[in-house]
Amino acid sequence: MNWRLWIPLFAFAAFLGLAAYQLTQPKDEFVESRMVGESLPYFELPPAMVGVDGISSADFADGQPRLLNIWASWCLPCIAEAPHLENLKRQGADIVGVAIRDRPEDVARFLAQHGNPYSRIGRDDLSEVQLAIGSSGVPETFVIDGQGVIRYQHIGDVRASDVPVLLAELEKSR
Repeated sequence: MNWRLWIPLFAFAAFLGLAAYQLTQPKDEFVESRMVGESLPYFELPPAMVGVDGISSADFADGQPRLLNIWASWCLPCIAEAPHLENLKRQGADIVGVAIRDRPEDVARFLAQHGNPYSRIGRDDLSEVQLAIGSSGVPETFVIDGQGVIRYQHIGDVRASDVPVLLAELEKSR
């Protein structure tokens, strides 16, 4: 027998072993931003709807820490997090929103139905700001310190158990 005939079989067995090993490893569903610890990139976003102010990166460099919430009216988890954002607002958090690929009338309808915890809301039609800060989806919330530096990233919808964590992260950013 020729030993060269066995090489493809051994290669295939090694591949199967590697694949089986990878399937047993914990799955990481989230893509963390590499921007944590970095300054917000420059941006200026128009208002997401009539009656609210738009936002720019300069708004985050006034000495006050804020939450930057990436959301959309078409996002179901954004509905689930709405009462928890209201709770954060009641407890003194300044929350700035970035509406992703949304229409003004849809933003207004969403806020009328689910409350408006935002002090400002910018419209990011092309997801440029979302991508620039390393957000992988909606919803996502970032703690931005008073100098405009991203200090913390919360991936996914904010839940009741996340409220104290976000408040603590805001306090650490003062």
